[in-house]
This record gives sequence, C-alpha cells and structure tokens, in this order.
Amino acid sequence: MTRDGRHAARPGWMWWLPARPEPAPDGLPPQGDGLSESDRRRISECRATAAGRPVVTVSGTLRAVSTQPVGGVPALRAELDDGSASLDVVWLGRDRLSGVVPGRCLTASGRMANLDGHPVLFNPRYELRPPGTEECG
Repeated sequence: MTRDGRHAARPGWMWWLPARPEPAPDGLPPQGDGLSESDRRRISECRATAAGRPVVTVSGTLRAVSTQPVGGVPALRAELDDGSASLDVVWLGRDRLSGVVPGRCLTASGRMANLDGHPVLFNPRYELRPPGTEECG
C-alpha cells in the first residue's frame, strides 16, 4: 500500500476493470446485453480459420454438460446447440457453474478456436436465458 492508502500495482501485474456500457441519452440504463441481432451469429457460420480467430456471440440450448480435467486442472465443458450446429463451451478451472445445466438457454461471447476440428469457446462471457426465449436458438 502507498502512503495515501491506495494499493500499488506490482511490477508485471496488469490491473483492469471491465468496461461498463455507456448510459443511454435519456439517462436510463441500457436494456439487455447491448447486442443487436447483427452481432449474433449462427453456430454454423462460426469458423476459426488460419487467418484468425474471430470474436463471436452465439445463443443456443445446452445439450450436455460434463466435467473433464484438462492438464490436471478441472474444466467444465458444455455443448451449445442453436439448431444449425453445435460448439463446445469450456470454462477452465471450474468443475461447475450455477445454472449451467442441460436444457438451459445460454448466450456466449468469446474468441472462436478449433479443437480437433470442432469449434470451441474457452472461458467466454455468458448470460443464462430463461427457457423458451427467442435468443435460445
């Protein structure tokens, strides 16, 4: 701590806070997740290529949820299906997340990767949706 009571950043450490959405001009808080329909993609359209790994936002239904250690570290793996295709959503260092269960609707956002030819989102931002909503896929 510094003399004025603030925490001093240690060399090599990066301190950051997630960006907050800007308030609407009318002063009301933004509604929803702030993503337009054009920001969302169908899973079948998501491909990680040699040219890069795009950041995508997809919505669908969780078909299967399991725990599979990766390199000795727990990992929660879920299959997200939107009707056009499916992809794996993997949270490293977790063996469970409240509400992440088969049949639940989820919107996930992250950088697309390929693992053994199958699309994967590692540690995405996510939002659980009530079953039967439009965003469910």
